[in-house]
Amino acid sequence: MTTQADKAQTLARLHSAPEILRVVNVWDAVSAKTIAALPETRAIATAGHSIAATFGYADGENIPLDLMLDMVGRIVEAVGDLPVSADLDAGFGDPGETVRRAIGKGVVGANVEDRLRPLEEAVAAVEAIVAAGEAEGVPFVLNARTDAFVRAGDRPVEASVADAIERGRAYLAAGADLVFVPGILDADVTRRLVEGIGERKLSVIGLPGTLQPSEYEALGVARVSYGPMPQRVALTALQDVAADLYRDGIIPASTRNLN
Repeated sequence: MTTQADKAQTLARLHSAPEILRVVNVWDAVSAKTIAALPETRAIATAGHSIAATFGYADGENIPLDLMLDMVGRIVEAVGDLPVSADLDAGFGDPGETVRRAIGKGVVGANVEDRLRPLEEAVAAVEAIVAAGEAEGVPFVLNARTDAFVRAGDRPVEASVADAIERGRAYLAAGADLVFVPGILDADVTRRLVEGIGERKLSVIGLPGTLQPSEYEALGVARVSYGPMPQRVALTALQDVAADLYRDGIIPASTRNLN
């Protein structure tokens, strides 16, 4: 049987490997099983935005933590031995305790965002998360997110790059494994972030307009995830087929029995 500590070590190795780790975010048990069934899947990541939307909540810690963690636990159970990293927003007011509870659901890693809080406060959150993992006996893999780009407003890109590097280095020094910098990052910005934060220490998001995973891999990026985008693709397909059915269409013969 694969232990939780084993899963955490596997996730850490996947991040440090030369090949970029591609994680397709899921939001419930059936989406998790669907992704886990693919032979290319090495790890699972939840999307907090998508889980919240599933229950009718807006993103940003509007969903009750108990409800979020219950779904995360169901996802862990659905995917067997695959390591699961959870999107825990900004920690729901107590990052250390939230991570401790997530570990209790079988999670071995997490994204936790800084929302550009003062650096000292953000570093303290990272330290609390690392301490929670140590206390639970799990080498917890923290993908510490900085919102240096997504909350940048109209400040120059150079300022966001410098901020992301400063915060990223501080989070790694406090015990984080990776630094997640969401945003539409071109090759030049990505190169500077990798130079400033470290090879195989940068995590990015795949969005319309971003680089291809292979391009990020060549630049030294460790991981690419997709946030709420997989759910949006699924919902787009649902709405499109519904519109076709209303036009007297039929269910496509290519539909696979995935549920």
